[in-house]
Amino acid sequence: MAAIKPLASTIRVIEWEELPPSVREIPANFNPVAEGVLMLHQRQAVALTHSIIAIPKGRRTGITFAVMLRKTLVAAASREAGGDNVYYIGDTKEKGLEAIGYCARFSRVIARAQGEVSQIEEFLFEDQDPETGKSKFITAYRIRYASGHQICALSSRPANIRGLQGHVVIDEAAFHQNVQEVIDAATALLIWGGQITVISSQNGRKNPFAQFCRDIEAGRYGEDAVVYQVSFDQAVANGLYERVCWMKGETPTVEGKAKWYAKIRNGYGVRKSAMREELDVIPRDGNGVCIPGVWIEAAMTEERPVLRLLLDDDFVRRPKNERASYLDDWIKRYLKPLLDKLPKDRTHVFGQDFARHRDFSLIVPITIEQALKRVIPFVIEMHKVPHAQQQQVLWALIRGLPRCGGGAMDAGGNGEGLAEATADEFGHTLIHQLKLSRQWYGTWMPKMIQGFEDGQIDTPRDDNHQADLRSIEEVDGIAMVPALRTADIKEPDLMRHGDFAIALCLGWFATLNIGGAIEYTPVGKSEGGRHEDKGSGQIGRFRNRPNPNADIPAIESKRSW
Repeated sequence: MAAIKPLASTIRVIEWEELPPSVREIPANFNPVAEGVLMLHQRQAVALTHSIIAIPKGRRTGITFAVMLRKTLVAAASREAGGDNVYYIGDTKEKGLEAIGYCARFSRVIARAQGEVSQIEEFLFEDQDPETGKSKFITAYRIRYASGHQICALSSRPANIRGLQGHVVIDEAAFHQNVQEVIDAATALLIWGGQITVISSQNGRKNPFAQFCRDIEAGRYGEDAVVYQVSFDQAVANGLYERVCWMKGETPTVEGKAKWYAKIRNGYGVRKSAMREELDVIPRDGNGVCIPGVWIEAAMTEERPVLRLLLDDDFVRRPKNERASYLDDWIKRYLKPLLDKLPKDRTHVFGQDFARHRDFSLIVPITIEQALKRVIPFVIEMHKVPHAQQQQVLWALIRGLPRCGGGAMDAGGNGEGLAEATADEFGHTLIHQLKLSRQWYGTWMPKMIQGFEDGQIDTPRDDNHQADLRSIEEVDGIAMVPALRTADIKEPDLMRHGDFAIALCLGWFATLNIGGAIEYTPVGKSEGGRHEDKGSGQIGRFRNRPNPNADIPAIESKRSW
């Protein structure tokens, strides 16, 4: 067995406040071993004793919660009592922290101890590839028990998964980077005994996880393998709505249950196949989500500024000079300092997905590094910003980007006017006016997805952007953003339509179609006939509410007039 070991010098204790909300919100009086705590489908799932267990599930049915409760008891038991080490492998780092958080919470109740038994340690896990002999270090979380066993949650799939012996839980397997390799390696663990539980919502009929389930049902893994399917409706029948109310401290009602159920179903809009896949566990013919969560997480290296300019309907009714003055002030306070920090010796481009009323209008600047890596230094998000003020922001950005090599703009619908005006101002060979069609998505979305796979994209860490990227899916064989709109995470009353994913894809197009360099110098007229942007000559009386000196990654300006 190849060497896989934690580095003792890197161990850090995780504080309770660092755990995800889903863990922190577990009520203090929660008793995981009390009668009736788990719903029927949860009890049936954890009662399975087969060596290989596949659980295709609907979303938020509580399967991972129940399985990790059972694995807590396994790790806490002595070997004579059937105890063993437990390894959890999720598709993202956040999933691992959530799973280990459940175990820590359960341990406190089961062992009635507040000390070491429920401490979560974060450490670097040395993972040696058995084929190449090379090592890499991945973030891991661990709880150690007096039994001598441990629960270890890994932030990504280790190359040497065959070196993990004991009980292995692979969560959201259908969304791992190499699903088939995960499944093949997991089944190889049975040589040394233990149990493998593979949990996932579906991700297309052709996904290896779906085939894995079909193979088990066909008897290809023998009698010691089983598939246990849990749909959303099954969980609802077993009391899911009532559990949600209990966790929130609310009183369940018949009317409330009907409204809650309808809201979840209606949230998929016309995407009936997506609803059937995610709730009813019926895989789609397509391949589902196109960018695995681990690729997105790897690209989101750190928090960076996200400038959010949110205006209400009354702003457009203000006098023209007041609107211009307000935006001049906003640009001076928030945008210009970020532009001044950009590297002066690197080429920059941008992509814009235009929206006026319903969705967010996003501008994504991109720095092209020496090794051709695309780095997004910040993102601009605008909601209900008038056409003229979007032009103010966009043109200020273009003039401030060092060695600007142009950009790509959504020129469909309302965006056509701004794209055309921008091309007139800066040059039609530099500003690409694009009509987003199935043909365009079919050509360029796979190229951007390949950029994520190759590690050539470095983008700010942001929940909304992550959701936008994960909304990309295959629609009749074409990777694109479907028609469904989702709620903005920071402002739930506002809606998004994969806006960041589209703007980033346009920016990726721009990085591969650089037409030259725009060097803007405000000295009257330039050679190309562009005029100096003298602004309004005043800051104006309208101010942004946020502190312009605050060092925060998301800077939001939301104005009521």
